[in-house]
Amino acid sequence: MANLNRVFLMGNLTRDPELRYTPSGTAVAQFGVATNRRWKDKQSGEMREEVTFVDVEVWGKQAELAGQYLAKGRPVFIEGRLRLDQWDDRNTGQKRSRLKVVGERFQFLGARGEGGRGPGGPSGQAGAAPSARPAPARKGAEQPPATPDEAPDAGADENFEASEDIPF
Repeated sequence: MANLNRVFLMGNLTRDPELRYTPSGTAVAQFGVATNRRWKDKQSGEMREEVTFVDVEVWGKQAELAGQYLAKGRPVFIEGRLRLDQWDDRNTGQKRSRLKVVGERFQFLGARGEGGRGPGGPSGQAGAAPSARPAPARKGAEQPPATPDEAPDAGADENFEASEDIPF
């Protein structure tokens, strides 16, 4: 039987990307995306809204671009795959798990400077380079550390092109 693990998301960042580097120097960025679903309730006639929050992780060149140009509130389109992370909680010893999207491509949406850190964005710095130092670990964080073994195949970021265009 054939398998398919493909995700397409369009939404707004819920937090600034957290850019880190693995011991081997591979960039990895983590951020959240909120997607909205709106519909009209048949019984009451009221408009309803459902918001879904998704954790996203990108690697390599995409991670560096995300760290440089994406910021909380910025609209983005992401293409990737689902991955289930599992680990033992350090404090309680219980097994924990989280489903996240590993982004393989993303596109900036909206006008230049709209909620981002690129040209015309809040930082006012065009092309600012991401920090080369790993970010310090947060105290009490229950997520497993990123490892180079988790990185997608190296060829994935060689074909990446950032675009301001809507993908469809």
